[in-house]
Amino acid sequence: MPIDHAKPLLRVVLTDVNAKVVQAWRAAFADTPEVEIHKGSILTREVDAWVSPTNSRGRMDGGVDAAIKRHLGAGIQLRVQRAIRDQFGGSMPVGSAVCVPSGATNPKFLISTPTMEQSVQNVSETLNVALACAAAFQAVHAQNEREPGSIGSVALVGMGAATGRVPARVCANLMWTGYTLFNDYYFDDYDELRKVVCEQLDDIDSRPEEERVRVTAPTRPGSRR
Repeated sequence: MPIDHAKPLLRVVLTDVNAKVVQAWRAAFADTPEVEIHKGSILTREVDAWVSPTNSRGRMDGGVDAAIKRHLGAGIQLRVQRAIRDQFGGSMPVGSAVCVPSGATNPKFLISTPTMEQSVQNVSETLNVALACAAAFQAVHAQNEREPGSIGSVALVGMGAATGRVPARVCANLMWTGYTLFNDYYFDDYDELRKVVCEQLDDIDSRPEEERVRVTAPTRPGSRR
């Protein structure tokens, strides 16, 4: 389902301490100037929601997850894992996300989306980054359906670029794909989202090298409501 653009548009901020990721973002998002790109910690960004790449069980024990838990307090992991238990039976598939109150004024919400099933897993040969990025936007739209206007701005880091060992250029282009396909759409459920991502990228290995990670956005998909 397309997002109603009569409503305020979502402000999207990409921020990372890794200069290579930032440089790759600037190349990948060159045609999307509405996306803000910064070098620095997500902890310094004043937005309504932070997006944290996590593992399927929401263990915030490494990377950005651990930094956010130190910043917001141990209670944030309890809220994330409670949401995973309630919505996914305790294990959240890649291509899904949960959105929970942060317990702080900045940000008001934390969105956790897995780039890997277990902590410290190499996902460089997968589509997990695109799936996670798309799921993060799905979570934003779902939260705004529940509480209109509750998330007007969101910050994301370089998903999978640290512990996931995804090269900066691949990370940036897969995040561009997730943003381009799903910033304006939400789906009935995460199963539908994962299906559409995989359909859009299923022939990536057969494409010319220069096109493998920078896919051209097709006619935007929507919900089957």
